[in-house]
Amino acid sequence: MTHRLSKTFGKSRVTTEQREKLVRSIFNRVAGRYDLMNDLMSMGIHRVWKHRFCKEINKASGKVFVDLAGGTGDIASTMINDHREVTIIDPSIEMMRIAETRLGNSCRYLAATAEDIPLPDNSVDVLTISFGIRNATDISKSLQEISRVLKPGGHFYCLEFSTPYAWLRPFYNTWSRIVIPRLGALVAGHPDAYTYLIESIREFPAQQEMAEMITSAGLNEVSYSNLSFGIACIHRASKTQ
Repeated sequence: MTHRLSKTFGKSRVTTEQREKLVRSIFNRVAGRYDLMNDLMSMGIHRVWKHRFCKEINKASGKVFVDLAGGTGDIASTMINDHREVTIIDPSIEMMRIAETRLGNSCRYLAATAEDIPLPDNSVDVLTISFGIRNATDISKSLQEISRVLKPGGHFYCLEFSTPYAWLRPFYNTWSRIVIPRLGALVAGHPDAYTYLIESIREFPAQQEMAEMITSAGLNEVSYSNLSFGIACIHRASKTQ
Protein backbone atom coordinates (compact mmCIF):
# COMPACT_ATOMS: atom_id res chain seq x y z
CA MET A 1 0.00 0.00 0.00
CA THR A 2 1.35 3.44 -0.93
CA HIS A 3 1.96 5.63 2.12
CA ARG A 4 0.26 9.05 2.32
CA LEU A 5 3.69 10.73 2.18
CA SER A 6 3.97 9.74 -1.49
CA LYS A 7 1.24 12.24 -2.39
CA THR A 8 2.54 15.25 -0.47
CA PHE A 9 5.18 17.91 -0.88
CA GLY A 10 5.31 20.17 2.13
CA LYS A 11 1.73 21.16 2.77
CA SER A 12 0.65 20.56 -0.83
CA ARG A 13 -1.00 17.52 -2.37
CA VAL A 14 0.88 16.38 -5.46
CA THR A 15 1.18 13.36 -7.74
CA THR A 16 4.01 10.92 -7.14
CA GLU A 17 5.70 12.13 -10.33
CA GLN A 18 5.52 15.77 -9.18
CA ARG A 19 6.84 14.83 -5.76
CA GLU A 20 9.85 13.03 -7.22
CA LYS A 21 10.80 16.03 -9.39
CA LEU A 22 10.30 18.54 -6.57
CA VAL A 23 12.29 16.55 -4.03
CA ARG A 24 15.16 16.02 -6.46
CA SER A 25 15.20 19.73 -7.25
CA ILE A 26 15.53 20.61 -3.57
CA PHE A 27 18.45 18.28 -2.95
CA ASN A 28 20.29 19.44 -6.06
CA ARG A 29 19.94 23.03 -4.87
CA VAL A 30 20.99 22.50 -1.27
CA ALA A 31 23.71 19.88 -1.81
CA GLY A 32 26.52 22.14 -0.64
CA ARG A 33 24.67 23.03 2.55
CA TYR A 34 23.00 19.72 3.32
CA ASP A 35 25.13 18.95 6.39
CA LEU A 36 24.41 22.43 7.73
CA MET A 37 20.70 21.78 7.19
CA ASN A 38 20.89 18.66 9.34
CA ASP A 39 22.72 20.63 12.01
CA LEU A 40 19.92 23.19 12.08
CA MET A 41 17.06 20.67 12.07
CA SER A 42 18.55 18.55 14.87
CA MET A 43 20.41 21.27 16.80
CA GLY A 44 23.59 19.39 15.94
CA ILE A 45 22.49 16.19 17.66
CA HIS A 46 22.33 14.32 14.34
CA ARG A 47 26.10 13.85 14.62
CA VAL A 48 25.61 11.91 17.86
CA TRP A 49 22.83 9.85 16.30
CA LYS A 50 24.98 9.05 13.27
CA HIS A 51 27.90 8.03 15.48
CA ARG A 52 25.68 5.51 17.26
CA PHE A 53 24.20 4.37 13.94
CA CYS A 54 27.60 3.82 12.33
CA LYS A 55 28.95 2.06 15.39
CA GLU A 56 26.10 -0.46 15.10
CA ILE A 57 26.49 -0.84 11.33
CA ASN A 58 30.18 -1.57 11.59
CA LYS A 59 29.57 -4.53 13.88
CA ALA A 60 27.81 -6.29 11.01
CA SER A 61 29.74 -8.83 8.99
CA GLY A 62 29.89 -9.02 5.21
CA LYS A 63 31.73 -7.67 2.21
CA VAL A 64 29.15 -5.74 0.17
CA PHE A 65 27.89 -2.57 1.91
CA VAL A 66 25.44 -0.14 0.30
CA ASP A 67 24.48 3.29 1.61
CA LEU A 68 21.17 4.14 -0.05
CA ALA A 69 20.35 7.84 -0.41
CA GLY A 70 23.98 8.19 0.66
CA GLY A 71 24.20 11.83 -0.34
CA THR A 72 27.38 13.54 0.77
CA GLY A 73 29.00 10.32 1.98
CA ASP A 74 29.23 10.92 5.71
CA ILE A 75 27.80 7.48 6.58
CA ALA A 76 29.62 5.63 3.81
CA SER A 77 32.93 7.13 4.95
CA THR A 78 32.72 5.13 8.17
CA MET A 79 32.13 1.83 6.34
CA ILE A 80 35.20 1.93 4.13
CA ASN A 81 37.97 -0.55 4.84
CA ASP A 82 40.16 -2.96 2.92
CA HIS A 83 37.70 -5.85 3.30
CA ARG A 84 34.53 -4.17 2.01
CA GLU A 85 33.03 -3.01 -1.24
CA VAL A 86 31.11 0.17 -0.43
CA THR A 87 28.58 1.75 -2.81
CA ILE A 88 26.72 5.04 -2.44
CA ILE A 89 23.38 5.20 -4.27
CA ASP A 90 21.55 8.52 -4.54
CA PRO A 91 19.28 10.16 -7.14
CA SER A 92 21.07 13.51 -6.69
CA ILE A 93 24.26 13.70 -8.72
CA GLU A 94 25.05 17.02 -7.04
CA MET A 95 25.02 15.37 -3.61
CA MET A 96 27.22 12.51 -4.79
CA ARG A 97 29.74 14.93 -6.28
CA ILE A 98 30.38 16.13 -2.75
CA ALA A 99 30.79 12.53 -1.60
CA GLU A 100 33.20 11.82 -4.43
CA THR A 101 35.26 14.88 -3.51
CA ARG A 102 35.52 13.54 0.04
CA LEU A 103 35.97 9.85 -0.65
CA GLY A 104 37.44 9.60 -4.14
CA ASN A 105 37.84 6.07 -5.48
CA SER A 106 37.40 4.41 -2.10
CA CYS A 107 33.77 3.58 -2.97
CA ARG A 108 31.43 3.29 -5.96
CA TYR A 109 28.72 5.82 -6.89
CA LEU A 110 25.41 5.01 -8.58
CA ALA A 111 22.71 7.55 -9.48
CA ALA A 112 19.38 5.87 -8.77
CA THR A 113 16.27 6.02 -6.61
CA ALA A 114 15.38 3.81 -3.68
CA GLU A 115 12.39 2.52 -5.65
CA ASP A 116 14.61 1.12 -8.41
CA ILE A 117 17.94 -0.03 -6.97
CA PRO A 118 20.28 -1.03 -9.85
CA LEU A 119 21.68 -4.12 -8.14
CA PRO A 120 20.99 -7.86 -8.58
CA ASP A 121 18.76 -9.87 -6.27
CA ASN A 122 20.46 -11.23 -3.15
CA SER A 123 23.66 -9.26 -3.70
CA VAL A 124 24.10 -7.00 -0.64
CA ASP A 125 25.29 -7.94 2.86
CA VAL A 126 24.46 -4.66 4.62
CA LEU A 127 22.22 -1.86 3.36
CA THR A 128 21.83 1.42 5.21
CA ILE A 129 19.78 4.56 4.71
CA SER A 130 20.15 7.65 6.86
CA PHE A 131 17.62 10.53 6.76
CA GLY A 132 16.70 9.48 3.25
CA ILE A 133 13.79 7.10 3.16
CA ARG A 134 11.21 9.77 3.95
CA ASN A 135 12.30 11.52 0.75
CA ALA A 136 11.55 8.44 -1.34
CA THR A 137 8.52 8.77 -3.60
CA ASP A 138 7.17 5.39 -2.46
CA ILE A 139 8.42 4.10 0.90
CA SER A 140 6.75 0.70 0.55
CA LYS A 141 8.28 0.07 -2.86
CA SER A 142 11.66 1.22 -1.58
CA LEU A 143 11.49 -1.28 1.29
CA GLN A 144 10.56 -4.04 -1.15
CA GLU A 145 13.61 -3.15 -3.26
CA ILE A 146 15.81 -3.21 -0.16
CA SER A 147 14.47 -6.67 0.68
CA ARG A 148 15.10 -7.83 -2.88
CA VAL A 149 18.77 -6.83 -3.05
CA LEU A 150 19.72 -8.07 0.42
CA LYS A 151 21.34 -11.50 0.63
CA PRO A 152 19.77 -14.10 2.90
CA GLY A 153 21.34 -13.26 6.24
CA GLY A 154 21.83 -9.65 5.16
CA HIS A 155 21.06 -6.67 7.39
CA PHE A 156 19.11 -3.44 6.93
CA TYR A 157 19.65 -0.33 9.06
CA CYS A 158 17.60 2.87 8.82
CA LEU A 159 18.17 6.12 10.73
CA GLU A 160 15.35 8.63 10.37
CA PHE A 161 13.51 11.43 12.13
CA SER A 162 10.47 9.99 13.87
CA THR A 163 7.67 10.78 16.32
CA PRO A 164 8.81 12.30 19.64
CA TYR A 165 7.36 11.22 22.96
CA ALA A 166 4.03 12.89 23.74
CA TRP A 167 5.42 15.26 26.39
CA LEU A 168 8.02 16.59 23.94
CA ARG A 169 5.81 17.05 20.88
CA PRO A 170 4.46 20.57 21.64
CA PHE A 171 7.98 21.95 22.11
CA TYR A 172 9.37 20.07 19.12
CA ASN A 173 6.49 21.13 16.87
CA THR A 174 7.00 24.79 17.81
CA TRP A 175 10.72 24.52 17.11
CA SER A 176 10.21 22.80 13.78
CA ARG A 177 7.36 24.95 12.47
CA ILE A 178 8.55 28.37 13.55
CA VAL A 179 12.25 28.38 14.38
CA ILE A 180 13.84 25.99 11.86
CA PRO A 181 12.48 27.60 8.62
CA ARG A 182 13.59 31.03 9.85
CA LEU A 183 17.03 29.73 10.76
CA GLY A 184 17.20 28.03 7.38
CA ALA A 185 16.39 31.25 5.56
CA LEU A 186 18.88 33.23 7.62
CA VAL A 187 21.82 30.83 7.68
CA ALA A 188 21.56 28.56 4.66
CA GLY A 189 19.00 30.12 2.33
CA HIS A 190 16.20 28.12 0.67
CA PRO A 191 13.48 28.38 3.36
CA ASP A 192 11.21 26.34 1.08
CA ALA A 193 13.58 23.40 1.47
CA TYR A 194 13.28 23.56 5.24
CA THR A 195 9.51 23.79 5.04
CA TYR A 196 9.42 20.67 2.88
CA LEU A 197 11.80 18.74 5.15
CA ILE A 198 9.84 19.62 8.30
CA GLU A 199 6.53 18.61 6.71
CA SER A 200 8.06 15.36 5.45
CA ILE A 201 9.10 14.55 9.02
CA ARG A 202 5.59 15.29 10.26
CA GLU A 203 4.02 12.98 7.65
CA PHE A 204 6.54 10.17 8.09
CA PRO A 205 5.17 6.97 9.69
CA ALA A 206 5.62 6.69 13.45
CA GLN A 207 7.93 4.06 14.90
CA GLN A 208 5.55 1.12 15.06
CA GLU A 209 3.94 1.87 11.70
CA MET A 210 7.39 1.99 10.10
CA ALA A 211 8.31 -1.32 11.74
CA GLU A 212 5.16 -2.88 10.29
CA MET A 213 6.00 -1.55 6.83
CA ILE A 214 9.47 -3.10 7.04
CA THR A 215 7.92 -6.43 8.05
CA SER A 216 5.42 -6.21 5.18
CA ALA A 217 8.32 -5.80 2.75
CA GLY A 218 9.52 -9.28 3.67
CA LEU A 219 12.20 -8.52 6.24
CA ASN A 220 12.49 -10.24 9.61
CA GLU A 221 13.79 -9.63 13.11
CA VAL A 222 12.50 -6.06 12.89
CA SER A 223 13.29 -3.81 15.83
CA TYR A 224 13.87 -0.15 16.58
CA SER A 225 15.54 2.11 19.13
CA ASN A 226 14.42 5.66 19.86
CA LEU A 227 17.00 8.43 20.02
CA SER A 228 16.55 11.69 21.92
CA PHE A 229 13.06 10.77 23.17
CA GLY A 230 11.85 9.67 19.75
CA ILE A 231 12.97 12.66 17.70
CA ALA A 232 14.93 10.13 15.67
CA CYS A 233 14.87 6.35 15.49
CA ILE A 234 17.11 3.52 14.33
CA HIS A 235 15.18 0.74 12.60
CA ARG A 236 16.91 -2.54 11.89
CA ALA A 237 15.94 -5.81 10.22
CA SER A 238 17.42 -8.84 8.54
CA LYS A 239 16.55 -11.08 5.60
CA THR A 240 16.26 -14.70 6.58
CA GLN A 241 15.16 -16.20 3.25
